[in-house]
Amino acid sequence: MRHPEDALDLLNGSLESAALAAALEMGLFWILDDHPQSLASIADTLGIPHRRCGYWLQLLAQAGLVEERGDVFRPSPAARAGILSRFTRDTWAFLAFEARERYPAGIDLTLAIRARTAPTSQGSREEPYVTLMAADAERARRFTRMLYELHGPLADEISRRLDLTGMTRLLDVGGGSGVVSLALVRRHPSLTAVVVDIPNVCEAGRTIAAEHGLEDRVTYHAADLSSDALPTGFDFAIMCDVGTFSQAIFRRIGAALNEGSRFVVVDDLAPRRGVAPDSRATWALARSLADAGYEVPTLDDVQQVLSASGFQVLGVEQLNVPGERDSFVVVEAAKQQREKPHPPLRAPR
Repeated sequence: MRHPEDALDLLNGSLESAALAAALEMGLFWILDDHPQSLASIADTLGIPHRRCGYWLQLLAQAGLVEERGDVFRPSPAARAGILSRFTRDTWAFLAFEARERYPAGIDLTLAIRARTAPTSQGSREEPYVTLMAADAERARRFTRMLYELHGPLADEISRRLDLTGMTRLLDVGGGSGVVSLALVRRHPSLTAVVVDIPNVCEAGRTIAAEHGLEDRVTYHAADLSSDALPTGFDFAIMCDVGTFSQAIFRRIGAALNEGSRFVVVDDLAPRRGVAPDSRATWALARSLADAGYEVPTLDDVQQVLSASGFQVLGVEQLNVPGERDSFVVVEAAKQQREKPHPPLRAPR
């Protein structure tokens, strides 16, 4: 806050945020980018009562997202740089849809924040993403495409940072669209990758890989990470922005790797216990309303699970991605080699 009035603005900010989400879901910025329109034309195009549409556009103008020149509205320079030039219309629409789903969690927050379990009136989504996407192929397609665009800069940075010289088979656990694998195989011509995720996500990923002509080098294996065995014979494995760390999953990854192979975890971890990364504070609060015991994992948490799962931690470094508020943490580990059994003692003759 830089001004005494900022607190009042923040108090009423939820409706401004909803106004932006509605503009994104209805494609307003792309409509105006193609053809600037008058208030009446926008209202008719989107099916909004004229007076209501005027107040909506006024809110968006106050937020610096649209501007009126003469009698027509068009996207502002800020909207062109921060919205139109960043992601596709479909990805922004899905991000806004997810924000709308989370919105009920903030209703009556004064009451909900004290509750040990989230009341159903809060509209908290108790089903995890995996359950939702397993039941809805179209949602999985949109979610997977959104993450492909969102994680493009991260994948490029990972491909520049990791040295996979001599590696031939990569296991990408929970890899979704395969955005990281696609970046890595482009950089390393001898590398192939297998992306493991749920069936609907794998199907969406195959489409993306085919669009880039890499469907033969990046393939997809449908599996439930919580229970299914993984394919084997890999000399490198990666988990990027999956957020799930357990001995059961890490041990299955260890079983999929050749002896002495490397395993890298890349994630936006909590800077200290009980504190979320800045970019995930809203998401962490919403998650905690559904589960009062939820806690964003720390670096120590990940290292302890790796050590308990048969891996030796080799190093930790920060990965700063252009455009990201937080830096990702890269944890590199190696599968510990099993000691060779001693030959049996021979009984004296």
